[in-house]
Amino acid sequence: MDIILLGAPGAGKGTQAKYLEEHTGMIHVASGDLFRAALRQGTELGMLAKSYMDRGELVPDEVVIRMIIERISQPDCRQGVIFDGFPRTREQARALEVELSAHARRIDHVLYLRVPEDMLLRRIAGRQTCKTCGSTYNMFYFPSKRPDICDECGGRLYQRSDDTMETARHRLEVYFAQTMPLIEYYREQGSLIEIDGRREISQVTRSMIDALNIA
Repeated sequence: MDIILLGAPGAGKGTQAKYLEEHTGMIHVASGDLFRAALRQGTELGMLAKSYMDRGELVPDEVVIRMIIERISQPDCRQGVIFDGFPRTREQARALEVELSAHARRIDHVLYLRVPEDMLLRRIAGRQTCKTCGSTYNMFYFPSKRPDICDECGGRLYQRSDDTMETARHRLEVYFAQTMPLIEYYREQGSLIEIDGRREISQVTRSMIDALNIA
C-alpha cells in the first residue's frame, strides 16, 4: 500500500507519519529528507538538484520524482510507503502517478489531517523547546509548570525565531493556497480520507489506521 499524508504546518503530520510507520511497516518517505541525504552523500541526483539550488532555481519536478522513485525501489519499501512533502500541486500529483504506474505502483489512499486554522496558529506560535534536553512544550496546550523552564531538566525553554503568530499565519496562507487544489484533486478522485487532527495523538493515529482498514 502506498499512501500520501497531507497536513498543514502544525497539523502533526511528522508525528503521525512516525507512528503510522511503526504500526504498519510502511516506510516514511519525506521529500525534504531525500534532498538532504542526496546532497550529503553527493549522489548524481543530489548534485543535479544542487546545480539548480545554487542558481537560486526550484528543483524541477522530474528530478524530485526520480529521487522518490529511486528511494521507493529499495527493498525496505516493498511493504509500501508514506509520501510526505510531495506532491504539492496537481501537476506534481499527475506526474507522480505516471511514474508510479510505470513501476506497477499507485497511490491507494490520501490521508488529510484536518485542523482548524486557529488551532494550527496556536500549535505553531506556542511551541517551546528546551535548550538542554530538547523536550517540547506548547504555551497554549501543554505549558511547562514554570514559565520558560523545562519540567524535565530545569533547562531554559526557547522559541524558534520563525514561530510567531505573524510568520505562522503567512506559512498557513501559503500552504492552503498551494495545497487546497491538490486536496480537491484527490477528493475528486475519491481517494481522499479526512482525519480529524484536533484530538489526542493516539486517537488520531487510531483513526488513520482504521481508515486504511489495517489491523
